[in-house]
Amino acid sequence: MLKFAQTCDAIAATTKKLEKTALVTDLLKVTPLDDAATAAIFLSGRPFPAYEEATLQVGGALLWRVIEDLSGKTEEELSQIYRRHGDIGSVAAEALPAKSESGLSLAEVRRVFSQIAAVRGPAAKAALLRAILERATPLEAKYIVKIISGDLRIGLKESLVEDAIARAFEAPLAAVKRANMLLGDIGETLRLAAEGKLAEAKLRLFHAIDFMLASPVESADEALSYFHNPAVEDKYDGIRAQVHVGKGEVRIFSRTRDDITDSFPELPAALATLPNDAILDGEIIAWSPASAPSTQDRALPFSKLQQRLGRKKVTPKLMHDIPVAYLIFDVLYADGEMLLDRPLSERTNILNTLLTSITNHVAVQTLSSQAHFGFALPEPAPATVLRAPVATANSADEIEALFTAARERGNEGLMIKDLDSLYTPGRRGKSWLKMKRELATLDVVVTAVEYGHGKRIGVLSDYTFAVWNGEALVNIGKAYSGLTDSEIAEMTQWFLAHTISDQGLRLEVEPKIVLEVAFNNMMRSTRHESGYALRFPRIVRLRPDKLPQDADTIDTVKKIYAKEHAV
Repeated sequence: MLKFAQTCDAIAATTKKLEKTALVTDLLKVTPLDDAATAAIFLSGRPFPAYEEATLQVGGALLWRVIEDLSGKTEEELSQIYRRHGDIGSVAAEALPAKSESGLSLAEVRRVFSQIAAVRGPAAKAALLRAILERATPLEAKYIVKIISGDLRIGLKESLVEDAIARAFEAPLAAVKRANMLLGDIGETLRLAAEGKLAEAKLRLFHAIDFMLASPVESADEALSYFHNPAVEDKYDGIRAQVHVGKGEVRIFSRTRDDITDSFPELPAALATLPNDAILDGEIIAWSPASAPSTQDRALPFSKLQQRLGRKKVTPKLMHDIPVAYLIFDVLYADGEMLLDRPLSERTNILNTLLTSITNHVAVQTLSSQAHFGFALPEPAPATVLRAPVATANSADEIEALFTAARERGNEGLMIKDLDSLYTPGRRGKSWLKMKRELATLDVVVTAVEYGHGKRIGVLSDYTFAVWNGEALVNIGKAYSGLTDSEIAEMTQWFLAHTISDQGLRLEVEPKIVLEVAFNNMMRSTRHESGYALRFPRIVRLRPDKLPQDADTIDTVKKIYAKEHAV
């Protein structure tokens, strides 16, 4: 464990990716295979493989109490250390008593993590945590705490660990990445690489894989500059959802790969009727069923769907008041075969065939330049599962006509897809495009919050937010309008529990909350590290479906600024 911790410190000390990768490679080469597999998991910032459902359920308050108890330091002394480092792992490293030796192994730490996950109650978890930290050197304790808190903070992404595995065991990087994606276990991936068996990796159903992403375009002409005769779908105002179906079980995963099945209990029954195992990609939207034969079903704004998100219990009344639909637009796995390397045109045919087995619940629309985008089902169903309607377009005028029709239906715009495109998880290339026309918006990460004024005294309602510049977040604005009172109250509790630095009226917070913000225009400014400022920014909505790394970058900001200020 000590060698692992020393390597982590060395990784944190350099900003160069090649040096970070080399350090990991060297560690994996000299470490016994079982320990190397555990090290790979820990270096990915997790106590367990990604596919496992075990969670430690150890919060910052419990970690703080154990460190306070073991160190003998006062609350104020620990707070001063925290303000210097902004990281509870570093607090442990500085506050805990020094030790010259350690007998801790990576296997022991992993075993204790499993024990912590298995026991119930803070007292039992604290006892196990105390026991392992008492044996650890301060440096080891630093990284044990960091892994528990889910925030390694050494500038090491999982992709670099994959690269190091490929280098350590002389395996193709693409094969390492694919195996890790299929298995959801970078430790097992390392074992297969060491044994030269990466090709034997099989899909682990009910482990969510990354979603393919789309790049924004401003016009139909720009879209057609990348490819011709695209498939065109409405862009809906919902949440991306990946559905895994197998042996009668259905589980639904969000874009952040969280299991959200319980939030939509009406959907699994319809999807479970698929005859074979499958992984589907689509969008969950709030839904208004047709009220009369002459009317059409239609999608509702995201604000409606938001009332269904994050609930531990969904009542029949809520399902009645806010019906949802699952619009399926892709299939990633079917009949025992991964389809990621098949072109979209083939996946479309496979999907349409697959969905004929649930036609009682599904409106299937095949590719057609005259596709009709209404959703009038013959009979309202208790669960609405639809094949997302799709058209083809041969010209910019056809795309513009489809865009106008989508906006008239209340949808955000269009998704424009290359029929020859393979499904590339986690990548935002030019094979899938999204076309919207509205006030400019950015997905940003909250970095600091302030207490409000007037009726908002006592709640944190003023949010400073940032975009990515490389691996660093740089602030670009502050907004205080757009959220409801209940959302502000809920977020106040979250921010208080995830404060990095308390500066009185202003708190620096853990950069984990993503917002969508709109603004009127953008200016150059020295007020923020980004070099830009937004004029009249306002919060459009919280984005719990997005991870911090999904937020926009400074390159996007520069493009928006250049377009707005073009002569």
